[in-house]
Amino acid sequence: MNTALNRPTALIADDEPLLRDSLARNLAAAWPELLLLGQARNGREALEMFDQLQPDIVFLDVHMPGLNGIEAARQLARRAQIVFVTAYEAYAVQAFEQGALDYLVKPLDEARLDDTVARLKTRLHERQAGAALPTQALEAVIAQLLDRLGQQTQPVSTSVGGAAPAPKYLQWIRASVGATLKLIPVDDIVYLRSDEKYTLVAWSEGEALIRTPIRELMDQLDPSRFVQVHRSVVVNLHAISHVTRGLNETADVHLKGRTEVLPVSRSYLHVFRQM
Repeated sequence: MNTALNRPTALIADDEPLLRDSLARNLAAAWPELLLLGQARNGREALEMFDQLQPDIVFLDVHMPGLNGIEAARQLARRAQIVFVTAYEAYAVQAFEQGALDYLVKPLDEARLDDTVARLKTRLHERQAGAALPTQALEAVIAQLLDRLGQQTQPVSTSVGGAAPAPKYLQWIRASVGATLKLIPVDDIVYLRSDEKYTLVAWSEGEALIRTPIRELMDQLDPSRFVQVHRSVVVNLHAISHVTRGLNETADVHLKGRTEVLPVSRSYLHVFRQM
């Protein structure tokens, strides 16, 4: 605790500057008393800044270049309250259930952040009263998470009988709308439509433009949910109301609760013949 100001202190570590700023703004709204001492761009920088600033709390993104958030947490376990910030809830839920640390899932949920803030306040109060950090439980969980992360980043085995790990598909898409960064859950996307320079992302709450081409996005989307129906259109199967046949071996996709009609070209008509 910052004794001079009698305020709790924190450090944020994330390799995405817009996400760092977004977390800082949300923390300022949810916990005005919290004093943010700095923002680090990776795990190594987080450790250096921690040694200089000695914050009470460190918010660590799990995936950062170089030293990742879990590796950084292992070195900070005895010295600070750790909060993982991740797009993959499974990385931290086990640790949370054991009471060793807390976590936030991107995109940030206001209610979830409020719960985290409440728990952090309680833990800081307990620490002021002389309670020790749950270092053994935290270190055990971090070891398990590091092992899990290592398994998921190993190359696919090509040996006979080697089982390939389950693919990890895109969980959200980042899109800038004016000065705001939107984190769009992939499950909420209705369709993607590209032109020469941009891809339109249409989801349940609006639309946004991104620079990532459709061909690149298709490699990261779950093929059981998203299908390409035209060289410039990808649609979420769960968003389709019905498909009508057109002329010359084409078709049109009609969407649930929306007026847009998406074209299906001859090259992709087989997608619906197989269903």
